Amino acid sequence: MPVTRKNFGKTPEGKEVTLYTIQNSNGVSVEVTNFGAILVRFLVPDKKGNVSDIVLGYDTIEGYFSNGSFFGATIGPSANRIDNASFMIDGTKYQLAVNDGTNNLHSDENQGYHKRLWNAQAGENYVTFSLEDKDGSMGFPGNKKVQVTYTLTDENELKLDYNVTSDKKTLINMTNHTYFNLAGHNSGNIEQHKLQINASRYTPIYPRLIPTGELAPVADTPFDFREIKEIGKDIEAENEQLKYGQGYDHNWVIDDADGTLKKVAVVEEATTGRRMEVYTDQTGIQFYAGSCIKPVAGKEGASYGKRSGLCLETQAFPDSINQEHFPNVIYGPDRNYQTTTVYKLYW
Repeated sequence: MPVTRKNFGKTPEGKEVTLYTIQNSNGVSVEVTNFGAILVRFLVPDKKGNVSDIVLGYDTIEGYFSNGSFFGATIGPSANRIDNASFMIDGTKYQLAVNDGTNNLHSDENQGYHKRLWNAQAGENYVTFSLEDKDGSMGFPGNKKVQVTYTLTDENELKLDYNVTSDKKTLINMTNHTYFNLAGHNSGNIEQHKLQINASRYTPIYPRLIPTGELAPVADTPFDFREIKEIGKDIEAENEQLKYGQGYDHNWVIDDADGTLKKVAVVEEATTGRRMEVYTDQTGIQFYAGSCIKPVAGKEGASYGKRSGLCLETQAFPDSINQEHFPNVIYGPDRNYQTTTVYKLYW
């Protein structure tokens, strides 16, 4: 079915915002907007044929102007945390916004890609969002051309393709910050969801939430999701790392990551029979259990709060730019940024 579009209000500057709907032949549909290249709705049937929206968000564009929890957001040019909100490339220091203790988180609260109005081009089953980001924007070097494409297939896959070119060496490490609740966005706590992650190691953090640099084994810790288990099973365990993250808010090191698309995680919700597989070509996946969602009114009068949704953010490890043995996140004239993540639904 062709992509449909409707008005989604105006930016604070008075520019028109559009909401695009992509549907497949199985009753699945997604709604995305050119404000922030944000995923607004993801409608999926359950085992009884009832269709629910499985992502947290807002009914109107105004909710996304603040969006402190980054619901549905395309994060860039840099996702996650950067120590001391600064980094070096070829001897030059770049200073970013200090917006998370002493760290930089998700590039910039007000100028990050989740707050930009993107150009949009719709095809039969996809929407491509694009923007140009100038050298020095938010403190990052390089004139960048950025593209994010959302594609919905008849195999019930929501595919996200990212592509960035830059005329200077720069830091690129993008992600999507959608919060999923497979029981429905307004169903409350996700602790009874089951999760499996194909990762034998994770990156422990300091109290300031920056990775220590260690790639620690998950074996015999609450971070072992190699076999599927309920998220709530160990989330309140006596564990220093869980204390720092207020539950799970850590990066897992994907086993056998080699730059090809691999299945890296599975989420299951028993009451609806919904199951989601996550595929990526990235090296890491940040599992965030939503412990710090502040009480907020969401879509359809829903009340969101602590652990109302979970994020599975595919990316290179946090603070990779400052840790030599972490993945290389420097891109530029000789190295384009290109990555794919797929969320595949079953019911």
